[in-house]
Amino acid sequence: MKKIIFTSNAPEPIGPYSQAVLTNDILYISGQIAIDPNTQTYVPQGIEEETTLVMKNLESILKAADMSFADVIKTSIFLADMNDFATVNAIYSTYFTKDFPARETVEVSVLPQNSKVEISMVAITSQK
Repeated sequence: MKKIIFTSNAPEPIGPYSQAVLTNDILYISGQIAIDPNTQTYVPQGIEEETTLVMKNLESILKAADMSFADVIKTSIFLADMNDFATVNAIYSTYFTKDFPARETVEVSVLPQNSKVEISMVAITSQK
């Protein structure tokens, strides 16, 4: 059975997809960019601010599913510029303290809204 996860504390989807889908104790969170959930708009910012907002949006979605970063088992990070890797990694690492999830980080030619970073996640509820 699949359950759609939605919270007003994260950006509404800008296309035909859900913020997240929970099925068989696995939560699949769609890629998030730096969209302010209050205004539903992307405002170009520095990589630090964008990454922080993306992680806060992901955290809101996890909370809506009664989960946390401790439940995350896989992340995918997409960067517009691989030179931002160290900065994104430093911010990302503050959200995980141990038992880090599997991850890949790739540079892509363009992201939605010409954002600098997009992150998606997979989490599992059976760890509780």
